[in-house]
Amino acid sequence: MIQQSEQQQHDQAQQRVIITVVGTDRVGIIAGVATALSQQNVNILDISQTILRDFFTMIMIVDIAASQVSLQELQDILKKRGEEIGVQINAQHEDIFKYMHRI
Repeated sequence: MIQQSEQQQHDQAQQRVIITVVGTDRVGIIAGVATALSQQNVNILDISQTILRDFFTMIMIVDIAASQVSLQELQDILKKRGEEIGVQINAQHEDIFKYMHRI
């Protein structure tokens, strides 16, 4: 029997979600999104953000394994937070994101 590596076991224990944020740049976007995630016990694994002219764009990979809310509930929470801070926030399970963006 082949034993899984610790990294493979760790990856399987995670429930990764891809979050995208787009909108007009303003103060507090990252803080607003990170706070909403923290309140739901969602761990940020990786984050990249940039400003293109006056447009803010961010992509995050997060782990929802420890969260007490479903992905659908998290999507609703993030949509509401996006409306509050003036950006559009989308969240998709990593597997769906991968299949949608396959070549």
